[in-house]
Amino acid sequence: MLAPIFKSLGHEVTVYSPDEHPMKEAVWQGIHVRHVFNKESVLGTWGTLLYDLLCLRDAFRSDFDIILELGYVPCGIFYPFYLSGRNRRRPKVITNMDGLEWRRSKWNALLQRFAELTERLGARYSDAMIADNEAIRQYLLDKFGRDSRFIPYGAEVLGHLDEGLLAPYGVMRRGYFMLIARMEPENNIEMILDGYLQSGDSRPFLVVGKTTTAHGRYLTDKYASVPSVRFLGGIYDYAVLSALRGHAEIYFHGHSVGGTNPSLVEAMASGAFVVAHDNPFNRSVLEDSAGYFKTVDDVANLVALDVEAERIAYVQANRKKVSSEYGWERIARAHIRLFEEVLSASDATALRGREFVRSKEAHGRGKQEWE
Repeated sequence: MLAPIFKSLGHEVTVYSPDEHPMKEAVWQGIHVRHVFNKESVLGTWGTLLYDLLCLRDAFRSDFDIILELGYVPCGIFYPFYLSGRNRRRPKVITNMDGLEWRRSKWNALLQRFAELTERLGARYSDAMIADNEAIRQYLLDKFGRDSRFIPYGAEVLGHLDEGLLAPYGVMRRGYFMLIARMEPENNIEMILDGYLQSGDSRPFLVVGKTTTAHGRYLTDKYASVPSVRFLGGIYDYAVLSALRGHAEIYFHGHSVGGTNPSLVEAMASGAFVVAHDNPFNRSVLEDSAGYFKTVDDVANLVALDVEAERIAYVQANRKKVSSEYGWERIARAHIRLFEEVLSASDATALRGREFVRSKEAHGRGKQEWE
C-alpha cells in the first residue's frame, strides 16, 4: 500500500519484483516495476540471494534518492560492498529491520547464523533503520547501540463486514475460532490448536495459511482426524479475511519472534476479539485490549471463557488505535519525513522524488506485496 500513496503524493516510485511473479506489467498504477531474475522455485535460498544482489546492483546504478529495503535477509550481506563509500553520491539506504529473523525455526543453525550476520550488517551500514514495533526498536538499541524510527504496518478499517462471505466456509457469526499465520513453529499454531481441543469446544477452528511447509504438513497430518480443525490454505481477499476475522468468536495470534505482523493490525481493524501470544512485541501493539496466552492451558481457559464482557471495549479500543495510528497515509507520510531527514543530513536540499521500494512480491492485496 505504500507505493501507491508515495505516487499520489507526487513522488516517482520503482518496485522490484521476481521474474517468476505472475504480475508482468512494467507499470502498475503509475508505479514502475522492474522484473528481476529470481528462480527461487528452482534455486531455493540461492535464488533469493541472487535476486537481492541483482536488485541492489541495479538500484545503485539508477538515479534513486532512497532505497527502502523491506528486511535485511539476505540483502544485508551485500551492504558493505555498496555502502562503505560514504562520501560518494549514492542512494541512501533505509532498512525496515522487520522481526528477529535469525530466531525463525524454519532455518537450520547455519542459516540462523547467516540471518544474524545480515541483521548486524543491516544495523551497521544502513543510513537509517525502521522498526515496525517499539519492542524491536528497543532491541536494536540494546544490541547495536543505534536508534531506529518506529513506523508500524498499516491497515484499512472497514465499516461493514459482510456475513454472507462466511457461507462458503460453512460457519456463522460467533460460531467458530480462527487464526491466520505462516505454518511455522514460532507462530505457536500447535499450542493454539491443542488448547482448543483441550477445551472441549465443538465449534470449528479455521486455520488460514499455506500448508506446503514442513511444519504445515506436520500440522495437517496431526489434526487430520479432527474434523472441527479446518485448514483452508491461503486466502488473499481482504474483504473475506476481514469478515472471517471480525465475525469469529476469538481470533488467535500466535506470532512470537518479533515485529508487528500485518495480520495482527488487520485483525484489529476488522473488529476481531484478539487473543495473542504473550510477548513484548504483541503487547506493544495490543496493550490491554486483548487476551494473552503462553501455554496450552491458557488457550483452553480462554476458549472456555465468556468474552462478551470484554469484547466491546477491546474491539472499540483496537479499531480506534488503527484509525489514529495505523492509517496507511499516516504511515506513508512518516516514511517521507524520514526520507527527507536522511537526505537533509547528507546536504540534500530537497526530496527530488525517486523512492525505490523493493518487494519480493509485486502485486495482490492479501500478500502485502506493496508494503
